[in-house]
Amino acid sequence: MNNLPHSRLAAIAAAGVALTVAASSQVFVMAGSASASTSASTAAVSRQALPAPAQAVPAPAAVNSAAQSSAALANKSLATANRIYRSGRFADVNCRPGSLPRGSTAAYKRFLTRVTTCLNNAWSRQFRKARLPFSKPRLRIVTRKVNTPCGKWNAGAEAVYCSADRTMYMWISKTQLRQPFPLGITRLVAHEYGHHVQQISKIWSYYWTARARASKSQQLALSRRSELQAECFSAVFMSTLQGQPDFTDREWDYTVDWFRKNGAKGWPQNDHGRGPTQANWMTRGFNSGSPAACNTWKASARATL
Repeated sequence: MNNLPHSRLAAIAAAGVALTVAASSQVFVMAGSASASTSASTAAVSRQALPAPAQAVPAPAAVNSAAQSSAALANKSLATANRIYRSGRFADVNCRPGSLPRGSTAAYKRFLTRVTTCLNNAWSRQFRKARLPFSKPRLRIVTRKVNTPCGKWNAGAEAVYCSADRTMYMWISKTQLRQPFPLGITRLVAHEYGHHVQQISKIWSYYWTARARASKSQQLALSRRSELQAECFSAVFMSTLQGQPDFTDREWDYTVDWFRKNGAKGWPQNDHGRGPTQANWMTRGFNSGSPAACNTWKASARATL
């Protein structure tokens, strides 16, 4: 890293804040009610927060019928053998999100919109190759925290994906305006988009059904597989941005190393994976450039700790 120009070193050092945002809590709650424990909906919300809120991952509404329990086993192939894994390497969609100057809300909005357009182009091709139906997520950029159909916006949350309305809610915070880190911000959007991929490919159909009938330790294991896969999907997309001025190999290596050392810090429980585990799945996705590398549902328990 010492070979980087001083200005880039300063930017990367400042990016620790952005990476904390990107690594922090993704709290799953049920939609349709502010109280996760009383909702009957199966829609979920993924939250990226700074700092990580000190709360456990709440379980979805209980599934009591034998038919629904059997469905969890029957649907497992949606996660372990999903057709998206057979879609091949990502094509270069010529993504150029542009610059991200400090202090400009307008520039920040343009950047988020362009990154989302790039993700739409990249993932639509993958779904087409996999012969799966594709739909874009909505993007809502906010400058204050808002309630979503999935519940109340938690204090500190920077980004939300709500599957109830299939929307990515991106909050432009003062910290991000002061210290923008294009690579880290792009990784954050791509991670949330990864949850949308899980939703529309029906990987989450298995996840939520299985989680509803699981023990606490099993729920944590399922959560790790979901979050690590979203991180891997994000890295697959990030591999298409190699060589751009704001997406250098050195900055990517720095980002992966930051997750290796800090990715699990601040977590009250292991629901996202240990730092080295997160870094391993980021590396797998980035080096392969293909969703096939991101099948966390078929990986060993040790590989998803």
